[in-house]
Amino acid sequence: MWTLTEEAQQLLTPTDAINLLKEGNKRFVNNLKINRNLLQQMNETSDGQYPFAVILSCIDSRTSAELIFDQGLGDIFSIRIAGNILNDDILGSMEFACKLAGSKLIAVLGHTKCGAIHGACKDVKLGNLSTLLEKIEPAIHLVKQRNPHQHKLDVDFINTVTQVNVDLVINNILQKSPIIHDLVKQEKVGIIGGIYNADNGQVEFNEDRKISASS
Repeated sequence: MWTLTEEAQQLLTPTDAINLLKEGNKRFVNNLKINRNLLQQMNETSDGQYPFAVILSCIDSRTSAELIFDQGLGDIFSIRIAGNILNDDILGSMEFACKLAGSKLIAVLGHTKCGAIHGACKDVKLGNLSTLLEKIEPAIHLVKQRNPHQHKLDVDFINTVTQVNVDLVINNILQKSPIIHDLVKQEKVGIIGGIYNADNGQVEFNEDRKISASS
């Protein structure tokens, strides 16, 4: 398996990057991971890295981006935080990945059975976790507006909050980072949301969001 070089990274388009993730997830689901020489990849990336994508996902132990997308050393930037929420430090990391390191895609990945989403819907209060979960409140509020009679702990409600949270994170990335907004608008970088199914390992991407920027 080849290791990404600067030249190979530059030739990729945002759509190519999405397809690489899709193909990797298909291999993962079918237990057909690529046979990589990780020691060789370590040596080949020792002087530089050229990841094709940056993935914001949850810290959940079942959702390692490198595993579920079957990627090796030097292939992706992986940002992990409970509830795949956004803050200024994460946004700065994305700007570094795309503007300086050349990544072609930002993927925001939620997942089913997310403890952070469930905790936010349950109004959990626990030290610093409370501040983190507050960042999911806008998604809960939107879903509650649309479904005023649905209980916040219903499975369908929680699943909808999971998807809406991904969408709001994407909106916030574009609104709060002029750097990323411009890269996406110029189609140099793609941005897409997805949901990982913890029951079967499949990632379902929202194709409508893959290359879009508000004007």
